[in-house]
Amino acid sequence: MTPGRTVLAAGGVVWRRQDGTVEVALVHRPRYDDWTLPKGKLWPGESELAAAVREVGEELGATIAVSRRVGTVRYELSDGVRKKVAYWAMLHHGGDFVPNDEVDDVEWLSTPKARKRLSYDADRGALRDFAALPAPDAVLLLVRHAKAGKSSAWRGEDSLRPLDANGVEQADRLAQLLSYFAPHRVYSADPVRCVQTVEPLAAALDVQVRVDTAFGDDAFVINPGATQLALLALAKPGEVSVVCSQGTTIPALVDRLGPGTRSSETRKGAWWVLTLTDGDVVTADHYDAP
Repeated sequence: MTPGRTVLAAGGVVWRRQDGTVEVALVHRPRYDDWTLPKGKLWPGESELAAAVREVGEELGATIAVSRRVGTVRYELSDGVRKKVAYWAMLHHGGDFVPNDEVDDVEWLSTPKARKRLSYDADRGALRDFAALPAPDAVLLLVRHAKAGKSSAWRGEDSLRPLDANGVEQADRLAQLLSYFAPHRVYSADPVRCVQTVEPLAAALDVQVRVDTAFGDDAFVINPGATQLALLALAKPGEVSVVCSQGTTIPALVDRLGPGTRSSETRKGAWWVLTLTDGDVVTADHYDAP
């Protein structure tokens, strides 16, 4: 490796509840005889989120549901190369671990015990950031519709304006990214461009897009409180919902609900992940448009 270079990697703090206690998964690597959080290097052109999900699947043999970002740790390797690792909280849904040359053992431990078992301070830092907030019991994904061309060039009713070619491609890519969060239901405001944005995701999940006018800009401008209540009503324990809306509603909802977000700007095709505990929004993470 070239000194001064930064290696990009990603992984997960994979957790479950066992007898009321939150446990996290640690992996043992025989090559180094160490205990770490599951993680690995990005493939060329791969996003951090996609790499985190892939690496957890490979090392744990697990199916998971991503929720909030945990944070990013940076450290220097022995050869002078820097390493940057992005972590997400991931709820364990199942799967079978199979020992291999890279990972030969997995242990589930409470966070205090895991902190002692981990071999590196960087991993302890990620675990500390995970434990600093309560484990989420509901997740809401707010998606602004994908690109639909210029409204000035559309001669029909604006609510019927469809996605353009770029928007169709964005919708297809969003289907993969949003699926990492294991949604249960997909909702949309009534404009055609909103519905079309989440149709590929709904098809992949084998569910119907539930159209609700409460999530559109027109309804929000008239009664923003009603839109907020409709959104929070979807935050049921153990469930993940996707809501596709528009450029006025999404940023305003983030401003109203997001804890300490620097900017609520949301470009077409961009999205937010809100994690909730006991009905309160705990984190709000922004993702750029694909």
